[in-house]
Amino acid sequence: MKAELGAATGLRFRGVPQRLAVGGGFATCERWESDAGSVFVKVADRQRLPLLEAEAAGLRELASAAALRVPSVLAVGLAGSQAFLALEWIEFRAATSRTEARLGELLAAQHRVTAPRFGWHRDDTIGATPQPNAWTDDWTRFFAEQRLGFQLDLAVEQGHSGRLVERGRRLCEQLDVLLRGHRRLPSLLHGDLWGGNWAADESGNPVVFDPAVYFGDREADLAMTRLFGGFGRAFYDAYESAWPLEAGATLRFDLYNLYHVLNHLNLFGGGYRAQAEALIDRLLAEV
Repeated sequence: MKAELGAATGLRFRGVPQRLAVGGGFATCERWESDAGSVFVKVADRQRLPLLEAEAAGLRELASAAALRVPSVLAVGLAGSQAFLALEWIEFRAATSRTEARLGELLAAQHRVTAPRFGWHRDDTIGATPQPNAWTDDWTRFFAEQRLGFQLDLAVEQGHSGRLVERGRRLCEQLDVLLRGHRRLPSLLHGDLWGGNWAADESGNPVVFDPAVYFGDREADLAMTRLFGGFGRAFYDAYESAWPLEAGATLRFDLYNLYHVLNHLNLFGGGYRAQAEALIDRLLAEV
């Protein structure tokens, strides 16, 4: 690994890496020391290279927005039976309300970067789950087919049939009703913006990482910030000040978070089925 990392990054590495107690999923995380300082390296099985390539592409896409800071991509490649993604090392500090406010302000700036259609130029992953991103003119169709519909198909493969899937498919047919009157722009999204995927750098500025990038309704990013917590009042106030939300956003948050709950059901099972069914019932009651 040391030789391949050095060849890919142009750096000279020394010693052995320190395994970090972060990450999880399909990759392990390591701290390598080089003649230019520390490097953050994700390591996975060789067949996982496409997932690391997708992450690298997502980080580059977010960096091109010149809004939120993301770790710079140094290299992505293969070393024998392993695949690796080498990233800029960033020293994290405790976030403050100022950091959170800046996060909200810069996320709004990132969301103002748009594309002609919804989707992305390549598929990527949400966690360890494939995430299709075929370009689509209509957001309702994109979300029904490539987000909810795709996860419902996976749920069937995982043995989760019956009421969950039946009512989920009925919901997909009614999305036009739930989204009626809502102005939908294809904004550049982080795609997996929960509390564990952002931090403060050494200067107290926000950094985001581990993206699942695509162009979609900006409220999908904001919905996930509310799913597991990790974002304070300063974040939401700053975002709303920079770009106010439209009426009815709370209902759409439930809709967009259903995608993530279904993904967690497919990845982890357990109580996520009951949570998904409750969300579907609540949304169908609004139709």
